[in-house]
Amino acid sequence: MLLEKKVSELIEEISSSSPTPGGGSVSALVGALGTSLSIMVSNLTLGKKKYENVQEEIQQLKSKLEQDIKFYFNLYKRDSQAFKEVMTAFKLPKSNEEEITKRNSAIEESTVKATEVPIQVIIHSLEIAKKVVRISQIGNQNSLSDAGVALILIKAAADGAFLNVLINTKSLNNKELARGLIIKSADSLTKLESLVIEALSTIKKSLEI
Repeated sequence: MLLEKKVSELIEEISSSSPTPGGGSVSALVGALGTSLSIMVSNLTLGKKKYENVQEEIQQLKSKLEQDIKFYFNLYKRDSQAFKEVMTAFKLPKSNEEEITKRNSAIEESTVKATEVPIQVIIHSLEIAKKVVRISQIGNQNSLSDAGVALILIKAAADGAFLNVLINTKSLNNKELARGLIIKSADSLTKLESLVIEALSTIKKSLEI
């Protein structure tokens, strides 16, 4: 289980010759790390007299982000499982036309299913980034750099997930479906990129001497 592993164990597992956990799972993990930083900023804001007028909003954002981390962890697990299902489909027999048809269908279906996981990482990352931007605006300004790092990591999670969308859809026979999946994820990614670029620009200006 992911939550039971030491960081050193997790890094060793990712570094191994096993294809899982791979880029999709790591992207989800990076998103969880970014989200945890934004929760830290929330905790450093709660109870501070200087920020007493935003306590309720910060608490609400924190509660939502705590659930977001669990969602990322679930996507981490689902990505590896989805890859294993694709590999299982490739191992199906192909000694006659009927078996070949069944195998091709299983590969296509499992690949589409596997593509939905990184798409969810991208869509979810966009919604999380919106919360982090708000925290950067009203949260403890002594931790503004942490909020910025959180946004960078969340964007990295989405960027990594998009690469997985591309490599999965490239192998699909249904090109119309493949294009639809790419467009679906690219739309959210574009919105996320614009949001993060603008927010980071504001953060950097605030941190300038």
